[in-house]
Amino acid sequence: MTIAEKIILICLLLLITFLPYTVNAQTDNAREASTFTFRQENDLYTGTDRDYTNGIKLTWISADLTDYRNNLNIPQWSYPLVEALPFVNEPGFQRTVSFSIGQNIYTPEDIREYDLMKDDHPYAGVTYCAIGFHSRNSHRMHTLEFDIGIVGPHSYAEKAQKMFHRWTNSKYPNGWHHQIKDEPFLNVYYERKMKFIGSVKPAGIGYDIIPHLGCSVGNAYTAASAGAQLRWGWNLPNDFGTSLIRPGSATNAPYNEEDPRFYEEPRRYGVHVFATVDGSAILKNIVLDGNIYRRSYHVDKEPFVGRVLIGLGIIVHRFKITYAYVHVTREFETQDDQQAYGTISVSYTF
Repeated sequence: MTIAEKIILICLLLLITFLPYTVNAQTDNAREASTFTFRQENDLYTGTDRDYTNGIKLTWISADLTDYRNNLNIPQWSYPLVEALPFVNEPGFQRTVSFSIGQNIYTPEDIREYDLMKDDHPYAGVTYCAIGFHSRNSHRMHTLEFDIGIVGPHSYAEKAQKMFHRWTNSKYPNGWHHQIKDEPFLNVYYERKMKFIGSVKPAGIGYDIIPHLGCSVGNAYTAASAGAQLRWGWNLPNDFGTSLIRPGSATNAPYNEEDPRFYEEPRRYGVHVFATVDGSAILKNIVLDGNIYRRSYHVDKEPFVGRVLIGLGIIVHRFKITYAYVHVTREFETQDDQQAYGTISVSYTF
């Protein structure tokens, strides 16, 4: 069994542990509902094919697990482990757990070239599973997430990109033999979000502001980040905003019934625009710095990276659908231009 297969097996076992508690028929109680989110990011939307060129992530967010000790489906051996976690066990907060699986793909600008493209982004693939623990009330959310995965050939990013480009008759990538080598990783991520509501009405026109502050530690990515999202629209979702593919992105689950996904029929609709400004101070990024224990091609990364998102979100019944344009400052010193890409997310609450 390969390392990647072992990682997937571990996440499936964790999912089997918690899933029976929250898989039910569609409920009208937000605390009893689960949320499934599909995210996809690609620079195809902005007409390029370089650097961070594709990302995909699937996330399942559980129902409220505050009273998990009273449920026979959750094993007793997990109680002390969950209760020992920092930040996510505040009294009076809803508690949820999320499971994710995803893959990110990175390439240089000229993917048709067989030779090593010096001073350009290394070929790299990252495949991972994640378990996140969340506590939240109407104005604050804490997330502690553990990511386990692999970077290198056994991420199968090369096969995924070649297959997609063959299907779409796109430029064929020929330089994957220069990619970063296999290296398993473990990352721990913490983020705190706050929500300041600009309208006290549960429905109608309103706005909110959602600042966030977080940090990540591990052999794949070590950084600190901060930013904020502004949302304005009609029937805003009562969640914690729209996030990029990254740790701590399980933000789409409704907090309570003051969310258009739980309004009485036929009012389960909403539309809003959002804008996010985000910045990171980066100490380690394996897809730019290369392997820790083996020699691999690398570039000199920029220590500070900024992002701007501008997007549109809609609510239709139990679906939340968003699209955003993302602009990212230079991530390594020899990068010719700043990058832009599009991000799509589709969530379903049941």
